[in-house]
Amino acid sequence: MRIGLSAPVVTAVPGIASAWEAGAGPDELGRIASCADELGFDHITCSEHVAVPIDAAATRGGTYWDPLATLSFLAACSRRIRLVTSVLVLPYHRPMEIAKRYGTLDRLSGGRVVLGVGVGSLREEFDLLGAPWDDRGAVADARMRELRSVWGRSEVSGMVVSPSATRDHVPLWVGGRTPRSLRRAVELGDGWMPFGLSAERIRAMLGRVELPAGFDVVLGTGRPLDPLSDPRTAERTLERLREAGATAVTCTVEATSAANYCEQLEALRAITERNDHS
Repeated sequence: MRIGLSAPVVTAVPGIASAWEAGAGPDELGRIASCADELGFDHITCSEHVAVPIDAAATRGGTYWDPLATLSFLAACSRRIRLVTSVLVLPYHRPMEIAKRYGTLDRLSGGRVVLGVGVGSLREEFDLLGAPWDDRGAVADARMRELRSVWGRSEVSGMVVSPSATRDHVPLWVGGRTPRSLRRAVELGDGWMPFGLSAERIRAMLGRVELPAGFDVVLGTGRPLDPLSDPRTAERTLERLREAGATAVTCTVEATSAANYCEQLEALRAITERNDHS
């Protein structure tokens, strides 16, 4: 089971973000990304919201750094860790635009881009951007197929696309919490990134489908882990997610500063390495 990281600082979800993150910026973020990279973490994620309704911000948070800009910065701070959108809302974007913009990032980063994609859930944000709400599921399916057809190609419909991605296939991890999101992931993607579901519910949903070879199930830890002060709980959380079917876990970590965050990552890595060898 691979271990990744939900980037701190770039979102501010109440109850998840630590107090120190409010005053942090690129220096702290880059330090943490470099530390995670050196420790061998699998991936680091960044979410997407252009704007959040004021009422929704009370629970979702209102701070969301742009994923393309953020992951480009993190690419320059690292060498190996994979760069994951978690998630791009497909009805907000044209597939050719994604292929060019994130394909350029893929080339800049040496082929480290993973596109987490989803259908979206905030109608007000759809309205703000003029995106289709009522048929967003069908739109997302069509755009996943189109993205597959144009990703990494240097010529599309008689047009030159340069630069393009380093590969002609990009991993697509589908976000969502419904059986339809899982079906979409199995049929059109390379992995599933559920959220807001219990481990038991995830295990039950996975038991109803046949997963393709190499398919990723990417689960989140939910509440922040505190591997320095409470390693047993961190270890049990990871084991519970492994038993639910996780092939990769995106961790959120509790900390008091960027330096303490890196200490937490070292403790978390020690736990995972110990379990890998047990």
